[in-house]
Amino acid sequence: MIEALAALAHEPGGDFTVEPIMVEEPRAGEVRIAVKGVGLCHTDLIFRDQIAPFALPGVLGHEGAGVIDAVGEGVEGLAIGDEVVIGFSSCGACPRCAEHLPSYCQSFVPLNYAGMRLEDGSSAYSQDGQRLTSHFFGQSSFSTLAITRARNVVKVDASRVPLELLGPLGCGFQTGAGGVMRSLGCPKGSSIAIFGGGPVGLAAVMGAVIQGCATIILVEPIAARRKIALELGASHVIDPADAPDLAAALRAIVPAGLDFAFDSSGVVSVIEAGLASLGSHGAIGLVGVPSKADAAISVNIAALMTPGHRIIGIIEGDSDPQQFIPELIAHHAAGRFPFDRLITTFPLAQINDAIAAQARGECIKVVLVP
Repeated sequence: MIEALAALAHEPGGDFTVEPIMVEEPRAGEVRIAVKGVGLCHTDLIFRDQIAPFALPGVLGHEGAGVIDAVGEGVEGLAIGDEVVIGFSSCGACPRCAEHLPSYCQSFVPLNYAGMRLEDGSSAYSQDGQRLTSHFFGQSSFSTLAITRARNVVKVDASRVPLELLGPLGCGFQTGAGGVMRSLGCPKGSSIAIFGGGPVGLAAVMGAVIQGCATIILVEPIAARRKIALELGASHVIDPADAPDLAAALRAIVPAGLDFAFDSSGVVSVIEAGLASLGSHGAIGLVGVPSKADAAISVNIAALMTPGHRIIGIIEGDSDPQQFIPELIAHHAAGRFPFDRLITTFPLAQINDAIAAQARGECIKVVLVP
């Protein structure tokens, strides 16, 4: 066991507290990582606040990047000193994993949300001899040290961008970019509307630019985010406050209807407006988590069938992190995916200040640096 500092969640809606914990040596098939940076994601707060279950007290955090400092028995291809991004967990053996779709792993939910090692219910983290819920997305990286399965890590070249900034490629940025580049597979010349200009939505804008979409519309209430979207390559931006009929505003730009829509807001009325804005054989991809677990959209079946509209649920942008994260880093090196422009860093000890700043819209993507 070795001591680390971690941001602990103790109660729904409560502040995180940075406290000493104990971290195990890696077991067979695991590695331990000295975390250099970890993204702050809305999903962490959803589980802290018990909108989705995660036993407390526990260690969250699922966008970590760092350096391997210990390697468990049987691990191949990884060594102490390797720079890595920590991705989500998947089994590697089910049909979806065999299809290079690990985010749809048949064991995705227990591997990423159960808060423990599945084989024996244990945790790699403890405090005062008491087990802490951990292994969130297979990592729980709101900590100076993280234990994860070797399959979850992606070796990276951090020579062109600081390692501590790479963690969000493991979830938020790959979700947005992958949603456009992989899940929807937007072809060159197509049109797309993106709802929400947070880190996922702006990553989707960059992904649409990489794909060569001709019309890229961002719908976002915060002016600074609309501005950066235009700088990143969006062709149009809409302030929803100026568009009480959002579907009409979108059809004013693309009268025949959109080829694609991509929702990162999770807002039912916005999703329904996006669906109403689709043209023939159009598709809408959904990545935004709704504020209520029972949120549902209303769909007219005939109106869906006749034009061949498609509604696609998306997890992690349909990406295989071992392939897609290096691809995104290469796009960054070529100037096509400047994700670091979206990042503001905070010390891990200021995690609550960072959450408040992000909620106020003062920053787009927070990375916590231990």
